[in-house]
Amino acid sequence: MTGSIVLLHLAGAVALMLYATRMVRTGVERAYGDALRHRLRATMRNPVMAVIAGTALAIAFQSSTAVTLLVGSFAGSGIVGGMAAQLAVRGAEIGSALVVKILSFNLTLLVPICLAAGTTIFLATERRGWRQFGRILVGIGLLVLSLEMIGKASEPLRDSALLPVIVEYFSGDPVTAYLLAALMTWLFHSSIAAVLLLVALSARGLIPPELGIVMVLGVNLGSSVIAPLLTRASPPGVRVVPIGNLLMRGAGSLVILTLFLSFEPPVAFLGSTVPDQIINAHILFNVIILLAGVPLAVLVYRASERIVAWGTPPEPPEALASVELSALDEAALDTPSLALANATREVVRVCETVEVMLTRIIELYEDADPDRIKALAALDDRVDRKHAAIKLYLAKATIRQMTEDEALRCQELIGACVKLEQVGDIIVRNMLIHVQKKLDNDLQFTEEGWRELLAFHASVLANARLAFNVLISRDPRTARQLVQEKDRLRDFEKEASHSHFLRLREGTAKSVETSSIHLDTIRDLKQINSLLASMVYPVLEEQGLLSDSRLKAIPS
Repeated sequence: MTGSIVLLHLAGAVALMLYATRMVRTGVERAYGDALRHRLRATMRNPVMAVIAGTALAIAFQSSTAVTLLVGSFAGSGIVGGMAAQLAVRGAEIGSALVVKILSFNLTLLVPICLAAGTTIFLATERRGWRQFGRILVGIGLLVLSLEMIGKASEPLRDSALLPVIVEYFSGDPVTAYLLAALMTWLFHSSIAAVLLLVALSARGLIPPELGIVMVLGVNLGSSVIAPLLTRASPPGVRVVPIGNLLMRGAGSLVILTLFLSFEPPVAFLGSTVPDQIINAHILFNVIILLAGVPLAVLVYRASERIVAWGTPPEPPEALASVELSALDEAALDTPSLALANATREVVRVCETVEVMLTRIIELYEDADPDRIKALAALDDRVDRKHAAIKLYLAKATIRQMTEDEALRCQELIGACVKLEQVGDIIVRNMLIHVQKKLDNDLQFTEEGWRELLAFHASVLANARLAFNVLISRDPRTARQLVQEKDRLRDFEKEASHSHFLRLREGTAKSVETSSIHLDTIRDLKQINSLLASMVYPVLEEQGLLSDSRLKAIPS
């Protein structure tokens, strides 16, 4: 087998590993993300629990970077403190290392089991939670399969005359090997995938233990760079935790590398085989960073804040910051196609504002304060202003001569804008009232009830994004999917209401106290979903996919 064919097989196996890792992570995020975020918020106020929560989330998401971004967003919004955020990230790094350890065992039998079970579950139901669980199983099966493929693809490299020369060069130039591993991890966007690749190659005798440990340190450097780069355009408060992780983990890897190269300690104590030595070195490094990070957490957080402040441009003058740009160019009214394009841009901005309102309202149910309530109400005022401006603009546009398609598009945009304004009203005039009532009376949902609300809200938010996409793409398949989701959500509402009444019948105190808030919130979310789903009806009508009535014909 030629070298190019070997590299092609190896590249395919690595690509499958990256895809499988992402598949598991997205499946967990979609199925359990909201519940895990809620759990993280509730536990991170305790430093020890912050470490445990970070470890558990990294194992679930199979990504310490995902946890870093999540914790960074919490710290940026003031939900958790700086020290707890740092410790949660430290725990996430250990969780990521433990995932590598778990996947290093012989899991060959899991491949057919996970692929068969996952595919069956995914195809057998339309329920989102079960479909995502099937997706997770398939991802795990593909991940284990990819590790086997890497091993088989790298087998011919044992007989390569060039490989010993390359390994010998990197062994003699550990700094280059360290930087190469960091670059590889950044390209993969996954420390798990990078370490697993090193483990698979070392199992075939292609990487000696000393070089493997050097490259593991490089992996940790590369992994610590990913989150700061992904959040470079985020608000300053969100960037502090990723920068702190870079200071601890990135700088820590450089310090440990210097000590390792200076003293050249024996590596036999890390394990009896080279793969074990590499994996255990990865775990040991992150444990050392955790232990060092506990006393340094506050100091690192303050240093991170200063670094972020140095790189943040000064705030614009208040007069400029408050300016709202508009796409509604009066000069374009004489050209209906341009006028409709301008109106579409403005409606998209309304969609973005409504999405922010819909995202933030569920956060206020758990952690409300007067300032954040006031800020959300201000967003509704913005929606109202833009709604009025768009309607007036389109009314002026209709005075000009339009084609039939342009007239239909105009009516579609007006209808969408009206529905978006109604969604904003429901959030502010109904759901904010529930938030205020819960805050004033210091009420708490039951764990099961809160999970139901989170899942219901997540479904509505996902459907909102589908509706906004259809408004632009006018894709009939997506529109049809949204209407099907509306029917599924109706069943979800019945199940949630039934579960809630069962808890009431059992006399659960929290269920009794929050009963009206729980049921009213479900009702409001369902109404929002119906309004958003109706935004895509014009697309379905145009394709002949929507019947005139949902009523079945009554036999005479």
